Amino acid sequence: MNLVSGTNKYNEEQLEEIKYGLEGIYLTLSKVVVILSISALLGLFKEAILFLILFNILRAFAFGLHASKSLWCWISSSISFLLIPYLCVNVEFPLLFHIVVSIITLVSFVLYAPADTIKRPLINPQKRKIYKVLAIILSSIYITLIFIIKNILFKNMLTFALLLETILILPITYKIFNLSYNNYKNYK
Repeated sequence: MNLVSGTNKYNEEQLEEIKYGLEGIYLTLSKVVVILSISALLGLFKEAILFLILFNILRAFAFGLHASKSLWCWISSSISFLLIPYLCVNVEFPLLFHIVVSIITLVSFVLYAPADTIKRPLINPQKRKIYKVLAIILSSIYITLIFIIKNILFKNMLTFALLLETILILPITYKIFNLSYNNYKNYK
């Protein structure tokens, strides 16, 4: 509402977009605060932060599935950002695990990244290509780091960030959750 003239300068659609954006920010921040608080209680705060960063760097370019309901988002985020850091700290995975995840990830990123959503279709073909190239480059960097670095925690974090993002871009995952895939094709 314009405070000077008392008139509304936004139409209903614009107000809905603003409301949706604010709700998204609120839900994201509240989830992050709760999950990081629980991770701190479990003694996994630094690990949870590291995993969030590594995962979200990949997610920024490969995109992928989003939960259709807030409850599912809470459940999947809690499992992902609490269980995975716990596993990364407490389990030393064999080299074969890292190799298999790396191969599957690289192939999946080449074939399926970026994976859009119905609410955020990636319509622009040029942007899709840029995101694909960046996702492949980033996954290649992660994979290279996995085999160069000696720190087991960091190696595990990189591997699981790749694995989680790979799961979220696969067409089968969209099918399992009954969500539409390749949403950009609806705009051709």
